[in-house]
Amino acid sequence: MSYSPVPSVIYAEDETGQHGNFLPAAYKRILQQPAWKARLAKVYTGSRFLPRRADRTRGELECANSSDALLMNIFCYPGILRRRAVCSLLSIPPGLRPQFGVRPGIPLKSGAQDRSEMDLKLGDLLMEAKLTEGDFQTARCDLVHRYRDLDAVFAIDRLPMRKEKYRSCQLIRGALAAHSSGASFAVVCDQRRQDLIDACFEVMSAVASAELRCRMSVVTWQELAQTLPRKVSTFLAEKYGIF
Repeated sequence: MSYSPVPSVIYAEDETGQHGNFLPAAYKRILQQPAWKARLAKVYTGSRFLPRRADRTRGELECANSSDALLMNIFCYPGILRRRAVCSLLSIPPGLRPQFGVRPGIPLKSGAQDRSEMDLKLGDLLMEAKLTEGDFQTARCDLVHRYRDLDAVFAIDRLPMRKEKYRSCQLIRGALAAHSSGASFAVVCDQRRQDLIDACFEVMSAVASAELRCRMSVVTWQELAQTLPRKVSTFLAEKYGIF
């Protein structure tokens, strides 16, 4: 348990090879796939708030509050992406292979690319997941105006701002990534977080193209839970209070 103002539980692999933060079947598949296993090496950024922090290196995905770990518990679970209900909810074809920590490369005016990471890619669907995070981050105006397609994608005066900074910059990046790559963009969040849902629709309403707006969506963990096998949905209910 961390010492931070909002404590976090940090799990570890036990002597049997199971991990407290993962479903056994999902964890087994993660260890079998090098690209997925590499995600486990991400260092926990709040380690300075942990007791006995010198004992071992804690991983970001070992934290109970990790939205990345929740995504992997679901989409690395055997057979999930062959379930008709899951694919229908996300508007994706069955049998896709999930890619975690994807960098779509958003074009900048300089000719370079923003290599910010997106949580998950399923075929042509880019996904950003939120669990306990406070918001979708803010950014200075000059950083947002670096994007090549900002004026083409958004009605700029409708983008949310606070104290001369753009709010929800992760959503702005998601829309720009979907535009530049011809992909769809979805946010997964808790239906109890109406503030996050409102922030999503605030940014979506600023998208100038109706066609691009139709490729953007909000999916709640609760909606997703209804499409999952009983073992996974029970795990979400018991551990996260997601029913």
